[in-house]
Order: sequence, then C-alpha cells, then structure tokens
Amino acid sequence: MSSHLNGKVAAVTGAASGIGLECARAMLGAGATVVLIDRAADRLESLCDTLGPAARPLVANLLDGPQVDALADRIEDIAGPVDIFHANAGAYVGGAAAEGDPDAWDVMLNLNINAAFRSVRAVLPGMIARRTGDIIFTSSVAGVVPVVWEPVYTASKFAVQAFLHATRRQVSQHGIRMGAVLPGPVVTALLDDWPRAKMEEALANGSLMQPTEVAEAVMFMLTRPRNVVIRDLVILPNSVDL
Repeated sequence: MSSHLNGKVAAVTGAASGIGLECARAMLGAGATVVLIDRAADRLESLCDTLGPAARPLVANLLDGPQVDALADRIEDIAGPVDIFHANAGAYVGGAAAEGDPDAWDVMLNLNINAAFRSVRAVLPGMIARRTGDIIFTSSVAGVVPVVWEPVYTASKFAVQAFLHATRRQVSQHGIRMGAVLPGPVVTALLDDWPRAKMEEALANGSLMQPTEVAEAVMFMLTRPRNVVIRDLVILPNSVDL
C-alpha cells in the first residue's frame, strides 16, 4: 500500500461499480479518504462497509441539478474539503444515428455533459480558494477519434474534452490540475447494450480492458509532481488499431 495520497480527500462519481469503484479502491490504497458518489444507496453502503472507514458513501442523483450543486458542501460534511474530484459517472448509447432513440440520447447527454460540467462547477470555487486541487474526467478515446458506431456518445465525449481543456487553462493559475483519462473499450456495465456477437468477439481477441487498468492510469496522473499535469492519457488495448 502506498502513501501518495495520505491526508487527501477524494470524491468519485459513479463509484458503485466499474471504473469508478476501481479508482476509489486505488485512491483508498494510496491513503486518501474517498467519498463514493452514486445513486445506488444499498450498494454504496455495502461497498463502504467492505472498503473500510476511509470510504464514505454519498447518495446523489446526478440528473438532479440542485443535488449536484450541493456536492461540494456534502463532501465537506462527510470527509472535509475535496482535494481530488473524479467526474467519472457516465452512460453509453451506441448505434446508427438514423435509428436512435432521442429520449435515450437525452439521458446520456445530460449525464455525460451537463452533470459532469455542473459537478465540476460545484467543487471549483473551493479549490480556487485553497489554491490547489485535482479534477479528472473519465472521458473516452471517442472524445478524440470519432467512432462510427457511436456518434452521439462520441459527441458527448468531444464536449467533455472541450470543456475540460478550456476550463483547465482558466484554473491552472490557481494551482488546480485538470486532465482526462481516455480509455478504449472497458468491461463495464456501459457496454451492456453491445450486440452479443460484438462482445464475444472483443473478449476473444483481447480488445477489451479491465477497470483496474484504467484506475492505474488515473493514479499515475494524480501522483505526478504538482508542476506537471497529465492533460490527456489515452489507454487502449494493444490490439485496438486507432
């Protein structure tokens, strides 16, 4: 167990499973107190009981604006002022644009874009006042390379990249680092709507990664010297040709 994050307070959205959970585990292992944010109340309580006293559950619906606006205060009440905020929660919708469900798109876009931006807006003033902080987005390689079978998801991640890097340049003068981890396909619930044949093929040929591999990349970003920012870290299965 390392001590790179001793004394730090971290918060991770979408932390009840997948990438968010593995990132929370990694931060706990490095000594941080971690607030796990998710809407799955029962699962959060159970996870935090298992993860230990440094893991603190925070139940929130990220599609509810006032709940998102209150995140910084709620995190501080539970664990203290937030040093690390990981905007990880997201949704996935693939498929042809001409055949898509615009209502499903709306839910995904609200979570991937509006909730992510709004949650970062909630924590930034405190970080600016303290003149330090780290914000990491779980973006996607689809945020830099348009993926033909997921046009609306791709658009949401391009939006994340634009917001991230414009905001990063605004707040760097306050000692705040902002960056994105951009994974290729990862074995998470976000891929539940992949066609079965596509999933079986990906598992067979090694073109899917595990959430732990993304968590290791996030920890690399967080543990660089304060004068260094990893603004984008693309992580792909070696068999993916992008």
